[in-house]
Order: sequence, then structure tokens, then C-alpha cells
Amino acid sequence: MPLVEIRNLTKVFPLGESLFGTHAKGEVRAVDEVTLDIHAGETLGLVGESGSGKSTLGRLVLRLIEPSSGSVLFAGRDLLAASHREMRRLRRDMQIIFQDPFGSLDPRMNVEDIISEPLVIHEAMSLTARRVRASELLRAVGLDHSVLPRFPHEFSGGQRQRVGIARALALRPKFIVADEPVSALDVSVGAQIVNLLAQLQREFGLTYLFISHSMPVVRYLATRIAVMYRGKIVEVGDTQQITEQAQHPYTRSLLEATPEIAV
Repeated sequence: MPLVEIRNLTKVFPLGESLFGTHAKGEVRAVDEVTLDIHAGETLGLVGESGSGKSTLGRLVLRLIEPSSGSVLFAGRDLLAASHREMRRLRRDMQIIFQDPFGSLDPRMNVEDIISEPLVIHEAMSLTARRVRASELLRAVGLDHSVLPRFPHEFSGGQRQRVGIARALALRPKFIVADEPVSALDVSVGAQIVNLLAQLQREFGLTYLFISHSMPVVRYLATRIAVMYRGKIVEVGDTQQITEQAQHPYTRSLLEATPEIAV
């Protein structure tokens, strides 16, 4: 049984008010009848251009936003039927790494508080135990425990993303949605973060939904690739199959935009 089962998931946003105060008619189907499985231990790469619905899908899967219709099962449990208390328990196993490592970290909190926040909410741990756990997590992401008292503005983008990853790992989740985690970083720093994510997957037995607009990054990290276009999944398959024998014209256009892996 897949760890995550997504069935006919749809999110419709009504068109908003115009600059002139009138309401536009119609709606936007940001995610349109998406069906996907994500298997334990794999990285499913979700690739598509900006505006294709990738990030919305990632948030729907975690129930950070509510769908218009469809279903999401996590380890056989229906997330959309779960109560607030049940979702609180389930969120221990499901975390997200955000695109912007500066915007996603509270600038008023130091690193120790940022990483410890999930432990305060979900775990009955002493201050000393939380500090030890935060230090362990920092080592896991390549940072030293000496940074615990420092604040987000004191770090580079890559270091901030490492702090965000440490926070996502705090509750030992099974499943992580990585939403464009390297798109705001320099190429060399982004490569380091991608390698870190691969290493952490091996160490902690993680399952990823890795969202990106970059086919080369997805090809490097993903076990399978799902291609999203205008809210729909147009193609899904093993990484080698997608990158070497793409069937859909949109997939081929993404590959052709990257000369080193053009088909």
C-alpha cells in the first residue's frame, strides 16, 4: 500500500476582485482531478513551470489548505475526514520544507527556539532534552550546536535552509513535502542542499514529495517524476523513463529547455 494516496484531488479558487472594485466571474482550477501514489522511501519529483499548481498540490496533500473535492490517504488514514485532534497527531509524521528559508523562519526566534517549537507543541520534553535534540538535528544538517542562540538574519540563505530542514526533522516525520527548497539559493549552495536531502533520506528513511521547476534537480534526486501542467498531471513514471522516453509534448518541452538532458 502506498504511504500517500491522492485521488481526484481538486482545488478551485474563485477569481477575485479587480482593481476597479468589480468581481470577475469564473474560477481557477489550480489543481484539477489529480491522482497520484507516493510510496514509502521514495522521492516523487513533481515538476512543472510556475503557476502549474505544484505548490498548491503540496499544501493540499498536507491539508494546509482545504481541497474542493477528492481524497488524500496517509498510511491508510483519510486526512480529509480527520478531526482537528487527529490531524494534530498526524502532523507529527508529515512536515514541509518551504521555498524561502528567510520568510519561513520567525525572525524574532533564535535557532534553538525555531527547532524546538515542534517539540514544545507535540512532545513532553524538558528544556535540557529539547536542547540536546536541537543540537543533534543541527549536526544532522551540517551545522554546529554553537549556532543555537543565533537568529535567522545572521545566516546565509543555505544555512537558513538547513535550519528549516532541522525544524522539519524535529518530530522524526515519515513524509516531507519539499516545496522548491533550492530555488531561492545559488546553484552551488542549492546542490549542497539537494545532496543533504538525499543523505537525510538514507539516514532517516524519509519519503519525499520534491517540488521543483527544475528538471535537472528533479532528475538527480527523484525516484519517479510526475509532470504537472495547468493543474493536471500529464505524465508520471520512473525517472529514467520520463527523462529518456517522455511521451507528453509538455514534458518534452521541459526537457528540451535543458540542453544537457534534451530528448
